[in-house]
Amino acid sequence: MKLGFRKTSLKKSLKARTTGKFKRSIKKTVNPLYSKKGVGLVSKPKKAIYNKVYKKTSFDLLKLLGLRK
Repeated sequence: MKLGFRKTSLKKSLKARTTGKFKRSIKKTVNPLYSKKGVGLVSKPKKAIYNKVYKKTSFDLLKLLGLRK
């Protein structure tokens, strides 16, 4: 488990910004549980717990400096 600041990835950041609203809306019509809070804990509990702990124990350096929202 990583402690401290997160290493930013330009590739992943760009991918997150360019994944469109249309693509997400299609996924939501196909899978009604898509993007619902708490579903990850039911479907993949080990990954959900890991992500929760990771988010609590690390921080984004760019967010801390005010360069990112």
